Amino acid sequence: MESPKITLFLLSFLLFSTLSSATSVVDFCVADFDYPVGPAGYPCKNPANLTVDDFVFSGLGVPGNTSNIFKLATTFAIDTTFPALNGLGLSMLRLDIGVGGVVPIHSHRVSELILVIDGPIIAGFISEDDTVYYKKLYKGDIMIFPQSLLHFQVNVGDEPALAFVSLNSASPGFQTTTPSLFGNDLPTNVIEKITLLDGAQVKKLKELFGGTN
Repeated sequence: MESPKITLFLLSFLLFSTLSSATSVVDFCVADFDYPVGPAGYPCKNPANLTVDDFVFSGLGVPGNTSNIFKLATTFAIDTTFPALNGLGLSMLRLDIGVGGVVPIHSHRVSELILVIDGPIIAGFISEDDTVYYKKLYKGDIMIFPQSLLHFQVNVGDEPALAFVSLNSASPGFQTTTPSLFGNDLPTNVIEKITLLDGAQVKKLKELFGGTN
């Protein structure tokens, strides 16, 4: 039979846990960059110091510079650029894709929904069993890219394309395949083996993306 002290302790613990859970629920947590980020995001700014401007982000209304190898500009509304998203489980991007431009094959740890504003673009993803799902999308079309799967977009029109993307995380964790392979000091001979490219191709790509070795 449990002693009264143990029973009292358990009741006290359960009451404390319930109260802690209830009081830990907050409406928002605007990121405070004076402190390091943790697994659950950034610490919160003092709500007493916030204004409505903390909850507004205007960057998605400005076209990006597409003068680069991919003819692509990405504008990020994520926790590090829009601190009010911290902990809320969503973010947005603006994609400006020049004529002939691409969003190169990449992945992130969350799902993505794309809305085409000006197209057409070809968009697609590759499933775990290497099935490719792709389609030409026009103005007003949306497409979902499941989390962690490789995916891409290509402008196949005669004018610059524009799309907006939403993701179900404030910190999606992007990884683009080509810069990840060729923008570092991974040895050329290793890349040859893991990609089946020859050394000349690897070195050319390393020059483009700033890699060495």
